[in-house]
Amino acid sequence: MFLKRITVIICLITAGLVLTPKHAIATSECFEGVSRSVFKFNLAFDDLILEPIAKGYNKLPKPIKNGTSNFTSNIATLLSIPNSLLQGNLKQVGHSTGSFFVNSTLGILGFLNPAEKMGFKPHKEDVGQTLGTYGIGSGCYFVLPVLGPTTVRDSFGLIADTFIDPFAHVTIREKELLSISGNDLDYYSVKGVTAVDFRSDNIVNFDSIEKNSIDLYSSYKSIYLQDRVNKIENSIVEDDDWGNLDN
Repeated sequence: MFLKRITVIICLITAGLVLTPKHAIATSECFEGVSRSVFKFNLAFDDLILEPIAKGYNKLPKPIKNGTSNFTSNIATLLSIPNSLLQGNLKQVGHSTGSFFVNSTLGILGFLNPAEKMGFKPHKEDVGQTLGTYGIGSGCYFVLPVLGPTTVRDSFGLIADTFIDPFAHVTIREKELLSISGNDLDYYSVKGVTAVDFRSDNIVNFDSIEKNSIDLYSSYKSIYLQDRVNKIENSIVEDDDWGNLDN
């Protein structure tokens, strides 16, 4: 069943190659007025909920915060493995697979990161990036409630991720894989903690952007689109989401 899902993604990629110009770049908005309204809602959500939680998270003892970040990153590696395979990047398949198994065992379920010291350097990969490596254009840009900025390609990729991600397979799909199973709460808890971890790493950067941007909506749009290009081209040295917004 899992291999069938990967086959479906390959077929969709092939179809996309026929329908979409190679290296197409998103410059247009799907519905800017609506996106700007959603963006304002997301800012309010961040001010009232996400940022306060992130600030509290930053006050945790460093070993606990680092361990939590390592744990969520290790689970994210599971999605990188099939995507690296679909991209034909066997070197990254090796790095991601090796990193996951080392950290899941020697690293105590991923709370420690001994794989890094052993030379494993996995990149975060998703279906949106995979489609981009095949030359499929990103399509128009828009903003989703809570989830934030995206494009037509990346929003499709977000859905497709749940079909090839082993972690999603054993949680929200409620299927057993190697005698391991979970539920919806496991999946969304990890996603929520991942969002808090990302926000906590970028508190200063977010504040700086808000203070220095004439049009905050356009600033975040530019940062997001450039980050996606960098990730597709594997041109980011440090594999942090949005490059930690430090540019």
